[in-house]
Amino acid sequence: MEQATTTTRIRGRILRPERARAGFSRLDDGVITIDAEGRITALEAAAADDPLPITHPGAILLPGFVDAHVHYPQTRILGTASGPLLDWLSATVFPEEARFADRAYAAAVAVEFCDALIAQGTTAASIFGSPHPEATAILFDELERRGLRAQLGLTLMDRAAPGENLLAAEAALAASEALIERWHGRDRGRLRFCVTPRFAISCTPGLLRGAAELAARHDLWIQTHLAENDAEIRATAKLFPESRDYLGVYEDHGLCGARSLFAHCIHLEDEAWDRFAAARATVAHCPDSNFFLGSGVMPLAAATSRGIRVGLGSDVGAGRAFSLRRVAARAYDAALLRSAPTSAEALLWRATRGGAEAIGIADEVGLLEPGYDADLVALDLPPTTSDERLFDALLFALDAGPARATYVRGRRIDRAASA
Repeated sequence: MEQATTTTRIRGRILRPERARAGFSRLDDGVITIDAEGRITALEAAAADDPLPITHPGAILLPGFVDAHVHYPQTRILGTASGPLLDWLSATVFPEEARFADRAYAAAVAVEFCDALIAQGTTAASIFGSPHPEATAILFDELERRGLRAQLGLTLMDRAAPGENLLAAEAALAASEALIERWHGRDRGRLRFCVTPRFAISCTPGLLRGAAELAARHDLWIQTHLAENDAEIRATAKLFPESRDYLGVYEDHGLCGARSLFAHCIHLEDEAWDRFAAARATVAHCPDSNFFLGSGVMPLAAATSRGIRVGLGSDVGAGRAFSLRRVAARAYDAALLRSAPTSAEALLWRATRGGAEAIGIADEVGLLEPGYDADLVALDLPPTTSDERLFDALLFALDAGPARATYVRGRRIDRAASA
């Protein structure tokens, strides 16, 4: 992606995430100044005599959304109802993911996937790629071309799926090495490789150990699934009888640490949450897919009360929307069901700054401060929105349209259809 060649100034109403709490400060009329490399150099109140017009009238500016958990090969099966997790994987996911052996199919979906992120103001994501190395490379290429920020991995599976979805451990790890060499750290770290065992059921012990060694060798993040579904937990216990519990499987194979991102975490005992916190692992909270598959309700407060970093994940395709605003609304509902209410403001923070913390990019994005990359989204607001209803209007108006504008490093990026 070409960087901007001149200083950019963007003016408007601004929401600034706080560092020390899950909240925001507001600037009713501010100017963000961005240098040629896409970094913020200043954010200040607009001067009364500043001739710069409002960049997006009627919209509010905030950091771009960070999707902590999303599946690229499930783009076209979004919202397909075929039963609880393991049945849904067999009936819907595995047949669709097998199609990514076809290069043309993978390329077409990569365009659709990036379009969907951009439309919803998602500027960064932690992405499960295809089990096919070439399809994963195709998505890396499209992410680079479009200007999005992402960590992405080859989905590792060497058992418990149809043969066309599997790749033996040695071949999968070698393919991952090749993808790391080509893509990890590309464009000042905008693109990164993330070691991605699907979940314990789909990986032999040798593949899990190899994944941990790969991550340690290259200092990489790891992403996988944990404690999503009762049947999944029982199957995992049967496959790994020596481990104390599901989290213990990942501990025993070197996959649980400060750079480990676990999606779901619905069914963890208090003692497992304590170990999770001690390891400094992070959570991708995916309430919409949890509701859709009937998996359960994650106890958000169990994580946040222990200081665990939590981001929000769309989990498309069990999640029914790429919109993190919709995901945040589902997270609000989930917290109510757990009798541990949270606020719209705190959830918007987890969709932005909290997501950056959860996937390890908080030194670069998620704050509107000098030195941070200018990853931004402009969201329309009804003209009658009061300050008291601001966060409710941003998250709970489910008929709201797509983002007005999406920026990465100060450069506006558009969907392919309108580019």
